[in-house]
Amino acid sequence: MPRQSTIATVATLTGIGLHSGRSVSLEIRPSCVGSGIVFVRADLPGKPRVRATAKNVTGTMRATTLEDGAAKVFTVEHLLAAFSATGIDNCEVEITAVEPPVADGSALPFVRLIQEAGIVEQDAPASCITISQALTVRDGDKFITILPYDGFRISFTSVNSHPLIGVQYGDYEITADSFIREVAAARTIGFMHEVEALQAQGLALGGNTENAVVYDNDKILTPLRFTDELVRHKILDVVGDLSLVGRIKGHVIAVKSSHALNTSLAKQILASV
Repeated sequence: MPRQSTIATVATLTGIGLHSGRSVSLEIRPSCVGSGIVFVRADLPGKPRVRATAKNVTGTMRATTLEDGAAKVFTVEHLLAAFSATGIDNCEVEITAVEPPVADGSALPFVRLIQEAGIVEQDAPASCITISQALTVRDGDKFITILPYDGFRISFTSVNSHPLIGVQYGDYEITADSFIREVAAARTIGFMHEVEALQAQGLALGGNTENAVVYDNDKILTPLRFTDELVRHKILDVVGDLSLVGRIKGHVIAVKSSHALNTSLAKQILASV
């Protein structure tokens, strides 16, 4: 039976938040068996804490937000995806602002941070939710479902009206190796025509062509890492959002899913066990 894991030592990453645009320092620390992934707001009085669980999701506007009392963090999905794919069950994440560093807009810098810290097994079995029946969340022509499956697999169809994107499909068995090789480096996507409206809502204040794949009306302003980078990043987001229930055995099938649908499915999974 797999064992729980944490990191071996402390590691730090600094940068700016994608949406807040604020400078931030993030420090990951080893944590004890059964503690889960816990964010600590070092910039707030008393250093309030919020655990990364679906029950603490309070917002999904362009990112996943976790909140418990005074402790609030958002855009946590890339870091959570890195923890999930590398098998980290327990870790304390201390941050000095409301949002982790965006780094390059992907999960790869967080994977490297975890690798720098090292991974250690702990003296306790890892729990895993095995999906025994289909669970589905729908919103018009968008849906996400999870089916019984001996492993963790994600099949995602993305549909975008931009002439350089269109329909993209990705299907991956998610393991540490496949995630790092095929998914982790896929960056978040942005469109120039959305920037003004997003910034008026206090979003994308830290976004640029160095930490996002940016499209203009008829061209791309950022060299792609993958021809289908958008759908790979959507799969990355699913890994991060569903990690809010812990380890899972199941086959996720999604069409045009979002953080809202992903986290709704996570809550449905938790309610089913």
